[in-house]
Amino acid sequence: MRRLISSLIIFVLLFVVAVSSQVAAQNPAPSRFRITLSKDIAADAVSGRLFLLMTNSAQPQQTIGVGFIPGSTWMAAVEIEHFAPASVIEFDADRIAFPRPFSEAKPGAYQIMALLDPNHTYAYHGQDEGDLSSEVIKVENLNTANSAPIELALTRRTPARFKPTDTETVKLTEFQSAMLSDFWGRAIKMRAGVVLPSSYSKDSSRTYPTVYHVHGFGGDHTGAWRQGPQMIKAMSDGKQAEMIHVFLDGSFPTGHHEFADSVNNGPWGRALTEEFIPHLEKKFRLINKPHARFLTGHSSGGWSTLWLQITYPDFFGGTWSTAPDPVDLHAFTGIDATPGSTDNAYRRRDGKAKNLVRMQGRELVTIEEFVRMESVMGEYGGQFASFEWVWSPRGEDGRPMKLFNRASGELNQATLTAWQKYDIRLILEKNWATLGPRLKGKINVICGSADTFHLEEAVIMLCDFFKQKGSDAVCEIVPGRDHMNLYQPYQTFSEGLSARIYKEMAAKFQSAGKK
Repeated sequence: MRRLISSLIIFVLLFVVAVSSQVAAQNPAPSRFRITLSKDIAADAVSGRLFLLMTNSAQPQQTIGVGFIPGSTWMAAVEIEHFAPASVIEFDADRIAFPRPFSEAKPGAYQIMALLDPNHTYAYHGQDEGDLSSEVIKVENLNTANSAPIELALTRRTPARFKPTDTETVKLTEFQSAMLSDFWGRAIKMRAGVVLPSSYSKDSSRTYPTVYHVHGFGGDHTGAWRQGPQMIKAMSDGKQAEMIHVFLDGSFPTGHHEFADSVNNGPWGRALTEEFIPHLEKKFRLINKPHARFLTGHSSGGWSTLWLQITYPDFFGGTWSTAPDPVDLHAFTGIDATPGSTDNAYRRRDGKAKNLVRMQGRELVTIEEFVRMESVMGEYGGQFASFEWVWSPRGEDGRPMKLFNRASGELNQATLTAWQKYDIRLILEKNWATLGPRLKGKINVICGSADTFHLEEAVIMLCDFFKQKGSDAVCEIVPGRDHMNLYQPYQTFSEGLSARIYKEMAAKFQSAGKK
């Protein structure tokens, strides 16, 4: 009997082992990584969002970035509250990961890097100043579902991408806003890079018209130092009218604040027009008249400048807004984001996935893929979260209410109603009797017919509105152009779109000066 019982126990154990092996094969174990913080780069404990980045690229990498197309890099993340020097973090790369849990990656050769983002700016800037990272290691024949923990050490501190410093013709200006500081309960500074014509230092009595530039998502005011030298040369050579160019900073920890007053971000529009621009006009010799204040920007900067022009129609003399973020919320990158909409953020009526990113006629990334990647990057600072920080009401948890459920794509009706306050086409329609005359000759909107993010869909609706109203607004759809190549020479701007914009600004300024 004892021998029979022993044999039965052995059989049961073998059966359990066999079944467990089969289950393990069907459900791979979470991939494990061990991250160490070097004492050489951190004397004290640090906190932030810890990322694991992995790529199967054959090209040796010095650092690993997410890239423009979601999914080209595997990424996992975890929030770290206390990471002491020389301590080890056991990292589960399956819990919060994109495009899939790491254990589902096909076996092969991979390059891997760990990165700690102390300031939670990765979703907006990518790897930037102060981030701590490991060396990129290469692992041959990696099977993430069945391997020993992989060791990585944070040994590198990312230097500043660029430190803006004054030159003879490009100046950094920082200004503490009373309005924004009062809203946040701490000091909030507004920043700009100011590009001066060569003639500025030669005649202390001469005043200039001003072009206010607003960058796109991911940018900041440092464009002044990149673009300034070329602008100054063009003005010196007589190819461009002499104006002062002010590159505003629309970046914020929550994303791009778009210079719109917001219950979540604060009164950025009022702070700009009532505090910062008056400060700039006193500090530099800027003509403090509406006909000498011009706006231009691309993408999020395109929306920002169009918003500023229609919100403060008597303060600015005209906007040249290119490929703006959605200007009619019936077409919010493929989503009908208007009250009562039964649309789904992720799926079309036929059940097919909604595309967000396309290039050269190829659909590359769905909205759901983009949002899932953004969720791994963090709760704020990403593109969709950025819209919510600007346009959404504040929820009971103190954070902006989401436009849609991140799991299902179901739209939030309360958010749709609140977003109407930022629907540019709707605002124009409701207030055209008073706004129309005040915006005469001041609106220029240009977008490619094949915009990378489908932004032309909303611009076409806005163009139709202007046409119906008999407006003199310039609303141009450039055939075949996308988000990236819109500014290259075309038959209506043979010298490039920037050259056309500056010529039209100069002509408008001269015309206004003669009246």
